[in-house]
Amino acid sequence: MTHTVSSPWTIRAILDLYELPFMDLLFQAQEVHRRHHRPHEVQLSSLLSIKTGACPEDCAYCPQSSKYETELEQEPLMPLAQVLEAARKAKEQGAQRFCMGAAWRSPTEKQLDQVMEMVSAVKALGLETCVTLGMLKNGQAERLKDAGLDYYNHNLDTSPEFYGQIISTRTYQDRLDTLERVRAAGLNTCCGGIIGMGETRRERAGLLAQLANMRPFPESVPINQLVKVPGTPLGDVEDLDPFEFVRTIAVARILMPTSAVRLSAGREGMDDSTQALCFMAGANSIFYGEQLLTTANPQFVADQNLFARLDLQPAQTALADGHPTAGKTRFVALTEAL
Repeated sequence: MTHTVSSPWTIRAILDLYELPFMDLLFQAQEVHRRHHRPHEVQLSSLLSIKTGACPEDCAYCPQSSKYETELEQEPLMPLAQVLEAARKAKEQGAQRFCMGAAWRSPTEKQLDQVMEMVSAVKALGLETCVTLGMLKNGQAERLKDAGLDYYNHNLDTSPEFYGQIISTRTYQDRLDTLERVRAAGLNTCCGGIIGMGETRRERAGLLAQLANMRPFPESVPINQLVKVPGTPLGDVEDLDPFEFVRTIAVARILMPTSAVRLSAGREGMDDSTQALCFMAGANSIFYGEQLLTTANPQFVADQNLFARLDLQPAQTALADGHPTAGKTRFVALTEAL
């Protein structure tokens, strides 16, 4: 298989990677990882839902959609003081980046003003900032950057071919347009997808092709494993083979060597061995804390213990530029002063 930086990744070339013997794939991914990152460091991000539920979109995986009957309780936009309290706690526990998510189709100017105030205040705490607010209109990305935003998250979710089976209320091009506005504003891009929604391996390869062929490809690539929520259309979809998820992490690392590849949603359902394989495959970023936007996440102490057992440590600086990070503080020491 031949590929150069200037040529786009094809579906066939990506499938060739998927079809490598498992150990060969992980070996190749680990070689790529070590060329671009410190192998024992993991970037830590914390995620807060600042406005929950009542979303008009119909994403088939999402309990926040107003289209589905789930047990999720709707909550209005959090007050600034509550957001700052969560950000301070995240920083105390070792987070480098604080991510805020709001269940909107697209923010109004008033809503954007409120979020910009949050971004500026969190940034003043010494944390990197990231938000996910839905689709952005012209000029909104620039305003967020002026407020101090570092990253904008806007996932593609899946491949163009499979997308219509998951979402009908916004198009794939809508997502690409928002990502283009984010890049044009000079913001870092956080963009990934969800694995295990019933897609084929070819469709997983299609998602990774979209991400890897962006110029530049995303600085941060969250790879989510579907969290099945009763009441959503994907509440009873067949479970994904854990080794297929690890393969996806490895392929993402090879395709996007300088990106932070993040283990995101779904870690609560992974055993420690699966997570260890993901780190071996090139994952070097996690969301950690008690929960993600609306679903459970491994507890801080569990993450602390896992990192100690695997001799991993938190990156002391963020991975925004894709270069190896400095910092030697052991994860196990993070709570000594708490």
